[in-house]
Amino acid sequence: MSDSRIVADHRIMGGVPCVRGTRIPVATIVGLVAQGRTAEEILADYPTLAADDVRAALEFAAMAVSERQVPLRTSA
Repeated sequence: MSDSRIVADHRIMGGVPCVRGTRIPVATIVGLVAQGRTAEEILADYPTLAADDVRAALEFAAMAVSERQVPLRTSA
């Protein structure tokens, strides 16, 4: 994963994962993709981003949702 492209720093956007060197949250990029925007459209709207940033954001989001916590079953 391109982990160096995504950072979560409590001093930047309250610790929300963002693209390094920007204040563009991963969630913003994922939301734009979910709305049907292409990487090229996103890059046109956010000229500080590179194609690898969009890929890294999607990869980060995929990893985040693949982690899951399974509650322990307690006896009744």
